[in-house]
Amino acid sequence: MSALVRLLYPPPPTSRSLAAVIAWWERRRLRFNLIVGATGLVTIAGANALFLLPPESRWIGLPPALAVLAYGALANLCYTAGWATELAFNRWWRDDPPAVGPVLFRQGLVFSVGVTLLPLALAVIGWGVRIIGAIF
Repeated sequence: MSALVRLLYPPPPTSRSLAAVIAWWERRRLRFNLIVGATGLVTIAGANALFLLPPESRWIGLPPALAVLAYGALANLCYTAGWATELAFNRWWRDDPPAVGPVLFRQGLVFSVGVTLLPLALAVIGWGVRIIGAIF
């Protein structure tokens, strides 16, 4: 099994107890932060590179450090909502809850990477608009 498959399809917690569910999620937090952080670096580098390409535009530069820290804090708050949601689901389902943790983790990671790449996609669109504007 590849590392990507192990990351995206982890085995569920062996127990549905509060401590076991939280520990399961917290063992994956560092990998989540590394992936989302690396995606953010790609976004910043790519967007800055696009603003340096012709036709000329106003170069934005690096985002303020406070914005980067706030984004990281919000991403971690949403990550914490993952295990809180799983615990609420386990309490609501009661008898034999299905393992929703791996699904929540996978969907949250994919969503977080997508949101982190969104500014890069907007920069690509902006560059395309600048090219069209320079042609016409």
